[in-house]
Amino acid sequence: MQQFRSRAVTHPGTKRGHNEDMFVSRPDLGLWAVADGAGGHEAGEVASEMIATTLETIPGALTAEEMLAQVRMRISATHAALQECAARKGQGALVASTVVVLIVRHAYFACLWAGDSRAYLLRDSVLQRISRDHSLVQELVDAGELDEADVEGHPRANVITRAVGDQSETLDLDKVTGRVAGGDRFLLCSDGLSKALDDAAIAQVLDAGPTELAAEQLVAEALARHATDNVTAVVMEVLGDEHD
Repeated sequence: MQQFRSRAVTHPGTKRGHNEDMFVSRPDLGLWAVADGAGGHEAGEVASEMIATTLETIPGALTAEEMLAQVRMRISATHAALQECAARKGQGALVASTVVVLIVRHAYFACLWAGDSRAYLLRDSVLQRISRDHSLVQELVDAGELDEADVEGHPRANVITRAVGDQSETLDLDKVTGRVAGGDRFLLCSDGLSKALDDAAIAQVLDAGPTELAAEQLVAEALARHATDNVTAVVMEVLGDEHD
């Protein structure tokens, strides 16, 4: 059985009065997630909490395939429920949230996401971003119309193009998979962290010291750099190797 060490920390940030980020940390299931609510007037908090609650209640003793199916099914159901919630609020209302989910089973991982909450993997001191933002600026970068270095200062840097509860009829979660190895460190985070810390700063913190301190240190570094958004970090380390 694969063993993990993980820690999760969230903070409202330096400017927000409340926190619309939520996280799931279930090393017993091999399941972690971050959800970052959107919509204003506490609607974002409702959305992210619904996602966290539905993932938290996934039962144990599932196969990897069953776990993946449960995550997809539950997030799709939440997508529909949030659309209904927005419809009750009236025309133009939005009750939505980004989500990034990590599942680890039998020496493999699967990462699913919608929006700009991110997943990173640090292996042998090298950081790799394993998710790709669903955002307007990422589309501009992909099209060659914006340089990666200019993303942070772009006036529409906060515009996401996909979220749980958005206006799309069905939600398309992107997915990447891969093998895990002992010593791998994964980070799931909301954009409040990734906008405050560049990849080099994230790698430095993840690569230094115990895993239990990395989440606190990442959030502290983001706050020190005056992160204006809510900030959430979930850090997980794979302990030892599990072979097929």
